[in-house]
Amino acid sequence: MMTIASNELIEDLIDRTLKNIKAAEQFNQFTIEHLNKKNTPKSWSILECLEHLNLYGDFYLPEIEDRIVKSEQKSTAVFKSGFLGDYFAKSMLPKEKLNKMKTFQDKNPINSDLDKKCIHRFILQQQKTIELLNLASKKDLNKIKTSISISKWIKLKLGDTFRILIYHNDRHIVQANTIITSQQ
Repeated sequence: MMTIASNELIEDLIDRTLKNIKAAEQFNQFTIEHLNKKNTPKSWSILECLEHLNLYGDFYLPEIEDRIVKSEQKSTAVFKSGFLGDYFAKSMLPKEKLNKMKTFQDKNPINSDLDKKCIHRFILQQQKTIELLNLASKKDLNKIKTSISISKWIKLKLGDTFRILIYHNDRHIVQANTIITSQQ
């Protein structure tokens, strides 16, 4: 399980989010045809990768903001991940060869009609994530708990929820970049 200075975790997550914004801005340079191109009929396009992340952002960003705003818990120097949160976070990290994961139907954008607004929405969500990370830097990442998208009954530490959300973003940005590389 992870033990890290709270400010180091926040800095790492902000840095990762800034890199994801930069990647999304680079996707904007491609044509809509290129952004919607798939390697196989069952795989996702670049825009579908981003829309998948947008659908998760639609759940997590309001959930995180609500919990931060309502909390009186002041920051602590050290964040210690929970067992379940650490497991989920590590499973989201991109690996050399991306392991396939099953996507919940309501978060699967396959064959959606998407345009560059999808990229803009992703960037706005990443900017909101940075705003929330800055707010969270003054709060206790251990004591504040958030629901997760698959069950409102399971609650994770705020620090783990941020890790899961942002590592998941990293994972699909890597996937989108892999799509670009394979099409060149």
